[in-house]
Amino acid sequence: MHGKWGAMNKKWVKLSALAFAAWYVITRPDGAADLVSNAMGGLGHAAESLSTFVSAIP
Repeated sequence: MHGKWGAMNKKWVKLSALAFAAWYVITRPDGAADLVSNAMGGLGHAAESLSTFVSAIP
């Protein structure tokens, strides 16, 4: 019984997150674009830092 309710809760959390993301993109497209741009910039910096670290290993 616990597993069934846990699966249902995960389903509703995923649907809620998807609905919120769609609402955010529709109501604030500029904000959504900035969010994606910042996330990609952060991933780029993380990759650059990892590359520097790996290059420094003797």
